[in-house]
Amino acid sequence: MDKVDKPNSQWKQELSDEEFDVCRMKSTEPPFTGKYTYCKDDGIYRCKCCGNELFSSKTKYDSGSGWPSFWEPIHKDSVKYEKDQSYGMLRVEVMCAKCDAHLGHVFEDGPKPTGNRFCINSISLNLEKS
Repeated sequence: MDKVDKPNSQWKQELSDEEFDVCRMKSTEPPFTGKYTYCKDDGIYRCKCCGNELFSSKTKYDSGSGWPSFWEPIHKDSVKYEKDQSYGMLRVEVMCAKCDAHLGHVFEDGPKPTGNRFCINSISLNLEKS
């Protein structure tokens, strides 16, 4: 996979202020406000910043958390992970493997078959409907 590496000045030109805050500065959209939270359309969820395939609608479910939730990425190497100790919590951050955009976090309280709950900011995604 070819990495996308742009300076923040370029990302600021390409993204809205809110998209930049979430995707590049690791902010979080408020729960239950994202356009994909309740979306049931079929398709592929892609990275807002670079278009990388991230999640399939086939693995999306309603976790009740307020963010779109998935039980696994579309490809094992679509995302990458980092330890996140912000706000006095220990979590696992999920990022786009191609451009390092902040997507959300993954927790180990999801459904079978993986047991994972990927809580992803809607603003980090674009749905390519099928």
